[in-house]
Amino acid sequence: MDTTAEISQALPYLRRYARALTGAQSSGDNYAAATLEAILADRTLLGETGSTKTDLFRTFHGIWSTSGAQIEVQEDDAPRKAAQRHLSRLTPNTREALLLHTVEEFSYTDISKIMSIAQTEAEELVDLARREMADAVSGRVMIIEDESIIAMDLEALVVEMGHRVTGVARTHREAVALAGEEMPDLILADIQLADNSSGIEAVNEVMGDLGTCPVIFITAFPERLLSGERKEPAFLIAKPYTQEQVRSAVSQAMFFASTETLN
Repeated sequence: MDTTAEISQALPYLRRYARALTGAQSSGDNYAAATLEAILADRTLLGETGSTKTDLFRTFHGIWSTSGAQIEVQEDDAPRKAAQRHLSRLTPNTREALLLHTVEEFSYTDISKIMSIAQTEAEELVDLARREMADAVSGRVMIIEDESIIAMDLEALVVEMGHRVTGVARTHREAVALAGEEMPDLILADIQLADNSSGIEAVNEVMGDLGTCPVIFITAFPERLLSGERKEPAFLIAKPYTQEQVRSAVSQAMFFASTETLN
């Protein structure tokens, strides 16, 4: 596989990582685009680690760190301002290390190359991130999932993390009705639901009727929602998922939840 093909293959996952860090598709994709521009301007950025994907993330990390790792905040965006305050209290580089290890599934060796740190420090950052983020926020979570076993697993994980599950919906109609009873701070949603309806459409209707909150979509085909060509999720995990991926995604997304539930 040539370098261009390798970059194309890795780019959707760089978008996922960038969106999770910034909490939004637009700002995350802007960072991904800046990464590509940097590589086009200086091809020596590739070949530093022995892996094109690792080089891509390494270049991104350099840009992200230089920019001050700031999420995009509009003047009237109170929830994201609150998120920035909470993020500022975390130890630097902990969120990045946690996402790289758990969601993007990089080894500690690769993380050390991406972040230009020792492997032992990468391990320490991930451990510290787990502790800091576990204590940082809590809130109400709605689950939209038609497979009972998966729904039960997600519910158990969310409750174990200290959040409260408002309910589980199996269809588009159930999701809208459940959100109408109590608007959640975070939604975990499958893409394909029991009545062949779309989890994305269900979430869009909930948002249109009741307001916005962070959403983590769960899909067997994440690359289809990471093209950067249309409105797409900021938070995304793939099936089959690991419990650590869910915990990390929920912790990240909760920073962008309602200001009423941020501790």
